[in-house]
Amino acid sequence: MNKQRIFSGIQPSGNLHLGNYLGAVKNWIKLQNDYDSIFCIVDLHAITVPQTPQELSKKIFEVAKLYLAAGIDPGKSIIFVQSRVNEHAELMWLLNTITKTSDLTKMTQFKDKSAKEANFESVSAGLLNYPILMAADILLYDTNLVPVGEDQLQHIELTRKLGRKFNQQFGETFVIPEEFIRKEGKRIMGLDNPLDKMSKSASSEYNRINLLDSPEIITKKIMKAITDSEQGIEYSDQKPALKNLLNIFSSITNLTPEKIASTYKDNGYKEFKEDLAEAVVDYLKPIQERYNKISDETVKKVLDNGAARARKLAQIKMKEVKKKMGMII
Repeated sequence: MNKQRIFSGIQPSGNLHLGNYLGAVKNWIKLQNDYDSIFCIVDLHAITVPQTPQELSKKIFEVAKLYLAAGIDPGKSIIFVQSRVNEHAELMWLLNTITKTSDLTKMTQFKDKSAKEANFESVSAGLLNYPILMAADILLYDTNLVPVGEDQLQHIELTRKLGRKFNQQFGETFVIPEEFIRKEGKRIMGLDNPLDKMSKSASSEYNRINLLDSPEIITKKIMKAITDSEQGIEYSDQKPALKNLLNIFSSITNLTPEKIASTYKDNGYKEFKEDLAEAVVDYLKPIQERYNKISDETVKKVLDNGAARARKLAQIKMKEVKKKMGMII
């Protein structure tokens, strides 16, 4: 417990894809060796948009299996489901009372998602309050570092703001976290649109490579991935679609994208894509094999144990929070 603590999580909605793995989970596996690590399946966040109950339950187990198959070690890290620890929702409510509505409505993700609704009045309060729940997740465990992508920096800044505000108003209580971004990581964009990131919620299956896709589907998706109108393999901002494919190739081979581009500079897109598809299939094969060997019973034991461990930490913090706010313990 002398190590710095990290906290992060993924929603159990949609299908975990290569972008999730390369952008988050792959880094978590390395970090768990050097940090006190807590990795959550954030189902309370998932239900801010409609979910089918049966599908949500199925996806929770699927994400947990993928955590384990990818290499997150429950002996080194706490793995649990957010809703199993009531203190997340409880702290969220208390933080609601010190949060300005104006801080929530200016959140980029809220503006993007609410813009899809017919009118503002139809937007759920859960979607509006999403960043407060995220702040509660982080502050509840005295988190030092939060591994995030750049698109989450606005939420981390709100977390820091709420932590400082609580400390100033009620006395020193929360550790103020810092974002943790690995500069060497490449942002993985959609196969069908290199201007938007690969996404679980994208309407087209051809936006992403799911971690559990079969070799045939992976190959089909990569062969159909859009490329730029000009021929020639080069790593350039002027060719964003090709640049994205080179970033994927680089991330799974540890070769620089420039080196890969030079290898294929005299080849067409077809040969490049065929080799990329083969590399992705080979890269995901061990994860898929381990996934298929993990039973639901094993997952349940890991999640039960993780929830118990997380709950102990959360209960200690909530007692402190309530006492500082004048509540009877």
